[in-house]
Formats: sequence, C-alpha cells, structure tokens
Amino acid sequence: MNASRTARDRARVELTREIKETARRQLAVEGAQRLSLRAVARELGMVSSALYRYFPSRDDLLTQLIIDAYDGIGGAAEQAAAALPADRPQARWHAQCTAIRAWARANPHEFALVYGTPVPGYEAPEDTVAPASRVPIALLGTLRDADALGLLAGPADELPAGLAAQAAAITEATGVSLPAAVTVRAVIAWSQLSGMISFELFGTFAGTLEPADAFFEAAVARMSDFVGLPPAA
Repeated sequence: MNASRTARDRARVELTREIKETARRQLAVEGAQRLSLRAVARELGMVSSALYRYFPSRDDLLTQLIIDAYDGIGGAAEQAAAALPADRPQARWHAQCTAIRAWARANPHEFALVYGTPVPGYEAPEDTVAPASRVPIALLGTLRDADALGLLAGPADELPAGLAAQAAAITEATGVSLPAAVTVRAVIAWSQLSGMISFELFGTFAGTLEPADAFFEAAVARMSDFVGLPPAA
C-alpha cells in the first residue's frame, strides 16, 4: 500500500469518527428521531453530498451508532467478567451489573438509543444482532461457568411448553447452554436490570430512590439470588 493511500485511509477513519461524534451530540440535543445527515454535515462544515460517501442514509448512520452503543456496553460487561475468576460467580455478576450501569450513566443517550423507544420508521438490520447479544451472552456466560463448577443452584421451575421452546431458542441463538428455567430467570433479571437503569437515568426515581446506589446494590444482590448464584464468600 502506497503512502498516499495510507494517508487517505487514515483521513477516512478520522472523518468517520468525527461524523459519529457529531451525530452523538445531535442525539443528546435532538433525539434519535430527529437525527439529520444535513445537520451533521453542516456542523462539520461539509456539503451533504460529501457526507453521503460515508453514510448513504440517515439509517446507515443510525445503525453504526447503534452497533457502537451495543459494542460499548457489551465490552463493559465482558471486561468486568474477565477481571474475576469463574469460581466467584456472584462477584462476577455484581461486577457486570455495575459495569453496565456505569456505562449507561456515562452514555445515557446511547443507552436510550438501544434500550429506549424505537425510532419510528427505522428497522434494525442483521448487522445489529451480534452486538446486541453481547450483554446477555456475558451474563449468561457467568451462569454457565458457575453451573459447570457446580456452583449454580438452578431453579426447578416447570415451564409452559411455549416458554420452554423460547428458552431453547435463546440457547441456540446465544450458544450458551443452561437449564431452560435458568435461562428464563436470567432474561427476567436482565430485563429488570435494564429497566432499573432506565428508571434511574430518566428521572423515575426522582424524589424517592435518588441517588439509586443503595437500591441498585440491593436489587443486584436479589437478582443474583433469583438466578441461583451462591452468596459471595
């Protein structure tokens, strides 16, 4: 590769980064529904036609922001798990939940983009599926590792046939094998965690559970009990 090509590639990477950063600022001010390529181009001092060479449509830019958000929060959950050994599953679970919350608090608009109200008219492409799976796979992985070590007190819930089939589909999609009842409880816990973070970020706890630190700690401990993890040593 010649030097001029390398310089052009570096310039393209840098401008792509600037476009996405500008779009994130627009998200914070206007919301995802009003994300505009023309407004992004105007803030960057570009003509719209130049921006289209990087992102052909608003939805292409929105998709990249969604992928980045999923990768960011997924990476936080994975790194938290990797920092602790598998034989301390409750500590890993707590660390993961704490890391997810910390990422969301640092990036509230990106969190809202992927876990908030869907953007009217936008249909997420297949490219978003794998990034979206990173957080649930990380949480399920902590339970799988605990189960492999005999440390998971798996619930013996009798699942209706339809729910059991859905749990099996989750296992197939994630590649994380767990008893069906554990998988369902993990999804319940993940739903509670994401909802609880949304309540905190967007003012539902104002005047009651704010600051939410003590409530969060209590909820995470009860969630780990619920999914069958042993008390921390």
